[in-house]
Amino acid sequence: MKQATHASFGYNYAQRGHRLSEPKGGLKMAYDEGHAMLMREELQEIEGITEKKMFGGLCFLLHGNMVCGVHKGGGMARVGKDREAEALQIDGVDPLSFTGRKMGGMVDISEDLLADDDRRGHVIALALTNARGLPPK
Repeated sequence: MKQATHASFGYNYAQRGHRLSEPKGGLKMAYDEGHAMLMREELQEIEGITEKKMFGGLCFLLHGNMVCGVHKGGGMARVGKDREAEALQIDGVDPLSFTGRKMGGMVDISEDLLADDDRRGHVIALALTNARGLPPK
């Protein structure tokens, strides 16, 4: 695990059980690092959270199960099929479809939603509920 401290916030992710993702070879990230920081802040107190590059973006996992992530133009959350309808009632949440086919239990999150603490927190809470109900990987 890479030990690093994000200068803007001054806390050590490795001590909190987080893995950091950094671009290799100076490559530009396909997602907004500011959005990733908002997700990190939301999840920082939860044991078992790790980061993994997936779907052309960055995902946050709880014991190996996807919770949420960021991609170019916004984010996503795995809320599960049982909570999908509730999530879709939140302004800024849409069904997720990377390939033109809806991915059940997954929702797309707008940049506007990511900037709103209450709405972002609600979607992440739904996604955490889903992840906590899954066996660790």
